[in-house]
Amino acid sequence: MRYFYDFEFFERGGMGIEPISVGFVAEDGRELYLENAYFDWSVVPQDHFLIDNVLPYLEGADSVYAVSKFEMGETIKEFVTQTENNQLWGYYADYDHVTLAQLYGRMVNMPDGLPWVTLDIKQEAIRLGSPDLPLQYEVEHHALADARWNKQAWDYLNVFDHGWGVTGP
Repeated sequence: MRYFYDFEFFERGGMGIEPISVGFVAEDGRELYLENAYFDWSVVPQDHFLIDNVLPYLEGADSVYAVSKFEMGETIKEFVTQTENNQLWGYYADYDHVTLAQLYGRMVNMPDGLPWVTLDIKQEAIRLGSPDLPLQYEVEHHALADARWNKQAWDYLNVFDHGWGVTGP
């Protein structure tokens, strides 16, 4: 099963990557959205990209989506590991994968059924000659909207790769 995902996160300058929110879209249509209820916004400079581009789209610490980082990891594990032969896919996904792994401590602590690698849609696009990808019509930098777009981009590249008449987004 392919899982398309995206994290919004804050790089803590040598102190790890702090998750803000995460969205997952499974190939079978299931979706998951969570926010870090305990993210400390006071560590983010007021002129930082996250203030204008992520914070306005969050549901907030009192929402049904707000969980601890431990709960975030456990919920992701339950969401992904109910299927077999799982693949994780993201767009420019290196930091997303590190953010995911850090939910479990060290990478060697990743639960069974969660892949140790995230496959990258951007790299797949480059392999295919860098075709223009579909436009994202939902808000950008909302983890679930970005995960939905990741699936849309992968679907597009899959059709493109098989030469089924796709000439543009």
